[in-house]
Amino acid sequence: MRFVVLAHDWPAIHWDFLAEADGVLRAWRLLAEPVVGVDIPVETNVDHRLLYLDYEGPVSGGRGSVSRWDAGTCDWLISNKDRVELALQGAKLKGHTLLRRVDGAWVFRFTASAEAG
Repeated sequence: MRFVVLAHDWPAIHWDFLAEADGVLRAWRLLAEPVVGVDIPVETNVDHRLLYLDYEGPVSGGRGSVSRWDAGTCDWLISNKDRVELALQGAKLKGHTLLRRVDGAWVFRFTASAEAG
């Protein structure tokens, strides 16, 4: 499976974290750039088409443009209604990412490989 993080400039700068699963990209909107060891507020998003694994450029409907921030492979470790955990092997993100619900809101946390063990 593959993942991509896209910098998206509309309606305000954010990062789209997209992970391949069952023929689509599960999607989350990160409200800050991914940083090791920091909880980042995240919003769930609608599934995206697989073409976004390789796409950079304008988004349809006048919704700004996207550029690749990172990309690579991923392994799904946990996926349920309150928690998603993936092992990532990207150019920037090498380690584990955890998306979890905390008091009803979602947060994203990345742990680098040396710290993930």
